[in-house]
Amino acid sequence: MTVHVQRKRKRSELFLEIVMIVLSVLFLLGAILANRGLMLPCFLTAGLYFLYDRNVRRSYEYHLDGSQFTIDVLHGLRRKTVHELELSQLEVLADHSASEVAQYRKGAKNGRIRKFDYTSYDDEVPYYTMIIAENGEKIKLLLDLSDEMLDLLHRKYPQKVFL
Repeated sequence: MTVHVQRKRKRSELFLEIVMIVLSVLFLLGAILANRGLMLPCFLTAGLYFLYDRNVRRSYEYHLDGSQFTIDVLHGLRRKTVHELELSQLEVLADHSASEVAQYRKGAKNGRIRKFDYTSYDDEVPYYTMIIAENGEKIKLLLDLSDEMLDLLHRKYPQKVFL
């Protein structure tokens, strides 16, 4: 089973895109009306926008295959597998505000664990916290899981998945 999550753009990213587009247009108009020497900055700004846009767009794919859970990060056309997890190492999976994961929140007394955010940043989509061991170290994953995947995980690990 695979879930695809598209990350929502931040306001700062949108602002930067608008600035690059406006500069490209201004350089182009300046090159047409005044000086052809402004064509180089126009092309450089347009190229920078292309590279920025290609690398800033990010999405995630969660793959569940038996007891193997894999997370891939997609940047434009590039795909990178960032986590290959064995669900037998799962400690807890619950809604981010559930009491079962309260001890793992920032400022809790149980020590610091690394956190990875693979959510869409969309306020309308609920996200879940997964605490799992990877290479002998506990990590905290923030995920936008589908209802179907949650149901499947709950049926496989009812004592560890809290809905």
